Amino acid sequence: MKKCATTLAILVLLSATLVLAEDFRTIKGKEYKDATVIRVEANGIVLRTKTGISKVYFFELPNDVRERFHPSPAKPAAAQRQRGLIKSEGWAAVVMANPTAVVMLSIAGIAIIAAVVFAIVRRLFQ
Repeated sequence: MKKCATTLAILVLLSATLVLAEDFRTIKGKEYKDATVIRVEANGIVLRTKTGISKVYFFELPNDVRERFHPSPAKPAAAQRQRGLIKSEGWAAVVMANPTAVVMLSIAGIAIIAAVVFAIVRRLFQ
């Protein structure tokens, strides 16, 4: 009886994945047969097909598919604001916030260069 229940559960899971699979066609005509949407990202969808995993960008998809999967306009604006904050916290902001770390990295870099030059000179004069 337990084997029968296990087999039935496996068949239900397999049929569920077949139901979720669908065909996608890009604007340029490329087809993705029996594709399953793995995840929706800010700029496109990630599909799994028999041949592998592919990312299809929203600008490549027809309007009906784009509207179905594309996030609401509020999310991209929030994401863009977040990206703007990250950009303003680039390496220059890190340098200004932590000048001691920059000095330590500079000294470490000079020490590595000096060690390499010393090894080359030593090898030449042996």
